[in-house]
Amino acid sequence: MDLSNLKPAKGSVKNRKRIARGPGSGWGGTAGRGHKGAQSRSGYKVKAGFEGGQMPLQRRVPKFGFNSPNKVVYHVVNLGQLAGVSEKVGKSEIGFDDFVSAGLIGKKDRLKILGDGEISMSIKVEAHAFSKSAREAIEKAGGEATNIK
Repeated sequence: MDLSNLKPAKGSVKNRKRIARGPGSGWGGTAGRGHKGAQSRSGYKVKAGFEGGQMPLQRRVPKFGFNSPNKVVYHVVNLGQLAGVSEKVGKSEIGFDDFVSAGLIGKKDRLKILGDGEISMSIKVEAHAFSKSAREAIEKAGGEATNIK
């Protein structure tokens, strides 16, 4: 088999409907547009969401809440994951780039360490934010929690 004898599957290709090509086609005369009115004329278009005078969906649905454009979203890493990151990187000082290379966060994300899990080894950690319990647990184990500006 080569490209010269490829064909579409039988019955998959149909001729297009040729509208407004005389009465013999069945689509002559008004060409499927009906008689008179805006929709029969060229240049007709309807506004997006217009429902013929009925109250449109975007106005019927209740609106509430507020999304702040200044909201800071943190990606979370728990204390229990720190030992794994330390082993993966092979050092006891874990910086932001180490979390990125470990695949836990993206390079444009902001990082917060939470206190879920336990930590037994002394680790220096850099992150944008720490929960109170995470900071205490790191310092209790002999480590250091440093905030990134």
